[in-house]
Amino acid sequence: MLKLFKTPFVFRWIFYQRTWGFSDKNAVYLTFDDGPTAELSPWILDYLKKEEVKATFFCVGENAKNNPGIIEKIKLSGHRLGNHTMRHEKATNYSKKDFIDSINQADSFLHSNLFRPPYGRMPFSFSKAIASKYKIIMWSWLTYDYDETVKIETILKKAKNQIKGGDIIVLHDNIKSEARLKQILPNLIKIIKNKGLEFKVI
Repeated sequence: MLKLFKTPFVFRWIFYQRTWGFSDKNAVYLTFDDGPTAELSPWILDYLKKEEVKATFFCVGENAKNNPGIIEKIKLSGHRLGNHTMRHEKATNYSKKDFIDSINQADSFLHSNLFRPPYGRMPFSFSKAIASKYKIIMWSWLTYDYDETVKIETILKKAKNQIKGGDIIVLHDNIKSEARLKQILPNLIKIIKNKGLEFKVI
């Protein structure tokens, strides 16, 4: 199956109520989905601090509830929090009301106006209601850190060739991605710095 690292531009036109990237040509926006996790989040935060990089964390409400100390550390470190539903619900399996209820429940632990749908999928009909309260953040570059069928060498080669200013880049803060993330993140940061780009929070 063809792996699309770069989100097709037509998506920005079709799903116009969602943010797929920014106009800033001098910065990229690292984002981490699914956390926080006691196993991986501390390593991510320590590495970002070492490299003086800021990022945005789209957290699952249940994980935030179970790891309040990590949530506090994310905020105190100058990173930004985003909402990733209460239990990582897939929007296509729920009614609009139940899905929005999950987002609002997660917000009681995250207090953020940023939202990203799990799996990057959400019925078009949900967008207007969610966008009335939250800024829907998608991405323009996907790392496939969770997919073992994609070689890390391929990911890094694509990063060198494709990543540019304004990109929103997706990584994952979960156990499944841990080993690959620890290889990808240091190299990815190096590649981006070599391009002369800054790192900003959303």
